[in-house]
Amino acid sequence: MSMHDTQNERDNRRIPINKVGIKHLVYPIMVLDRENKTQPTVADISLYVDLPHHYKGTHMSRFVEVVNEHRGLVSLRSIEAILGSIVERFDSLTAHLEIRFPYFVEKSAPVSGARSLMNYNCAFLASLDRRARRRAAMDLIVEVAVPVATLCPCSKDISSAGAHNQRSQVIIRTRSAALVWIEELIGLAEDSASSGLYALLKRADEKHVTEHAYQHPRFAEDVARMVAQRLCADKRVIWFQVESENSESIHNHNAYAMIEGAGPAAQRRRKRP
Repeated sequence: MSMHDTQNERDNRRIPINKVGIKHLVYPIMVLDRENKTQPTVADISLYVDLPHHYKGTHMSRFVEVVNEHRGLVSLRSIEAILGSIVERFDSLTAHLEIRFPYFVEKSAPVSGARSLMNYNCAFLASLDRRARRRAAMDLIVEVAVPVATLCPCSKDISSAGAHNQRSQVIIRTRSAALVWIEELIGLAEDSASSGLYALLKRADEKHVTEHAYQHPRFAEDVARMVAQRLCADKRVIWFQVESENSESIHNHNAYAMIEGAGPAAQRRRKRP
């Protein structure tokens, strides 16, 4: 018995939709891990396509079908194949895929060497446009959110004892011509802050971390500039955006800085015929 397909009915309002799809599909994925080759994790996945003005709706179940077809293979390497399957299945011009997931890195405390897992919120933000002139039409942004600690240079300068510090977050987004490891972006953010964070610290470690932060005061602006300076020198980077935000400990507001720019790989691309 055939069933009526409401989604394929004609819509007469003549308004196309830029993105239509599903959000917050929880799904297991594999991510490239610099130390262990791969890391299993659980992702929050969103998928979208464009919808022409003459269609009433889209078939949401098809998005889940595509993800299921790549079960066990949803990874950075398979993103382009997933997007290709989506545009073919929906006969759409564009497809968009957002994969957000926790990523874990084993860290050693600076003095005791105590080892623990630290989690970071990461994302792959990808899109495919069949109208693009370039053969490689996929656009991929890697996003890493890194919690850090910063100590205020002004507070240190004007105080006779101590200085106020705060929990901060650095978000780095990159487009690159070659693989940039998540661990590299995490290390870049932590090196640019007053101190990184740890899941496990002994007393000797707490002393070291506190004193290190005091010796390396950073404004939000300092952190953003230091990260940007390194990305500007990385030959793999095409584009980057850095956000630095401090959850101020003595102010009723947050301090924020953002820098967006092009890396060396963007210049090489522009020189190609």
